[in-house]
Amino acid sequence: MEIKYNLEKIKNLIPSHVQLSAVSKTKPEIDILEAYNSGQRVFGENKAQEMAGKYQNLPKDIQWHFIGHLQTNKIKYISPFVTLIHSVDSAKLLLSIDKEAKRNNRIIDCLLQFYIATEESKFGFDLEEAKALLNSDTYKYMNNIRIAGVMGMATYTENEQLIRNEFKQLAEIFRELKNNYFNNTNSFKEISMGMSGDYQIAIEEGSSMLRIGSSIFGDRNYKI
Repeated sequence: MEIKYNLEKIKNLIPSHVQLSAVSKTKPEIDILEAYNSGQRVFGENKAQEMAGKYQNLPKDIQWHFIGHLQTNKIKYISPFVTLIHSVDSAKLLLSIDKEAKRNNRIIDCLLQFYIATEESKFGFDLEEAKALLNSDTYKYMNNIRIAGVMGMATYTENEQLIRNEFKQLAEIFRELKNNYFNNTNSFKEISMGMSGDYQIAIEEGSSMLRIGSSIFGDRNYKI
């Protein structure tokens, strides 16, 4: 019942136009079912094979979001069913997703991940790299992916002004890409930013999609 309570508490704090992806990575299927039975339908995972196993065993109306760093050789595990890939951080990865989507006769929605944090451990494009991708001939022939927006992770810090500035940067990147590349594309609409520790700031800075895990499910179960 704690998961249900946590979920209801967070949903009461989120505006209706902001989507919640419940980050269920490392969590058992029984926990996901408790959230599902409380009305949650969107879940985020960061391990392709773990996500594929959960997809097989859980209700088929779940929308699965892949939120972690995705290796090209793991795309095949999720390409038949994944709803949205948040973490496209290279042209090579996007091309590989396009190929796997074509094999499955699907169009896969993707978000371009941008490097906005001060931490070197984060992945992502910078704006010029993203523009180079979107201007490339290779991208023009990708018919089985659809760029649905942008994603970014703020620095893990208690400095709220730094977090706010990083989210502002991502929102500005979204606006520039929207104006210059996706102006007539209704599906380019998502700004995925905000996690358990900073989602209120993210909402204030224009987030349309939150990735919240520990505030719903409790601390993660990392295997030693």
